[in-house]
Amino acid sequence: MSHPVQLRVLEGLTPYDQGLALQRNILQQRQRDACPDTLLLLEHPPVITLGVSAPDSAIVASREALAQQGIAVHQTERGGQATWHGPGQIVGYPIFNLHHRKLGVARYIATLEDMMMRASDLLGVPAMRRTGLTGVYASASPHGKIGAIGVRVSLGVTWHGFAFNACPDLSHYRLIVPCGASDIPVTSVQQQRSQPVDVATARSAVIDAFAETFRVTFASRDIA
Repeated sequence: MSHPVQLRVLEGLTPYDQGLALQRNILQQRQRDACPDTLLLLEHPPVITLGVSAPDSAIVASREALAQQGIAVHQTERGGQATWHGPGQIVGYPIFNLHHRKLGVARYIATLEDMMMRASDLLGVPAMRRTGLTGVYASASPHGKIGAIGVRVSLGVTWHGFAFNACPDLSHYRLIVPCGASDIPVTSVQQQRSQPVDVATARSAVIDAFAETFRVTFASRDIA
């Protein structure tokens, strides 16, 4: 069964607090059934976000060093620990009513993983799960993390979401303990392919993979 979804793509870089405000606005509308399920796709300027279980030690760099680099830090309501967002990383915020879609939280997270594995495959990079870990990892050794997930569900509606590394500056991950796992490298589609990939191409792969794995159609596409 196909479930129409509104797709909203924000071009350029969207400050994290602006993206968060937009999420909350759509979340409140969705909780009232005042809008359809919505997928937001965007890129953020360099920013570190902390999930509800992130300890202080999740950030390796000093706050002064981060400030000098113009990297903000935001405490969030999502699950998980520390992650980095920035240019070249496709961030997706699905704001979905799980009850209407008959999805539990575990199945929803697994479908996000399926989606990112499919997107990575479409871009020529085989990806996989790793036992006991959330997210998506390159199939090639040393199995670096290529896609992260951190979600929250409020009154049956999802927000926050996933981050898919197309072509970001991976050196920024040295500023944190990514997702609480210091022994797992972080990688990207571009690094695995050893050739350039642009954000538009990677975003198209994410859109196609999302439609396929969630079995949805995009009733409207809003690009701003």
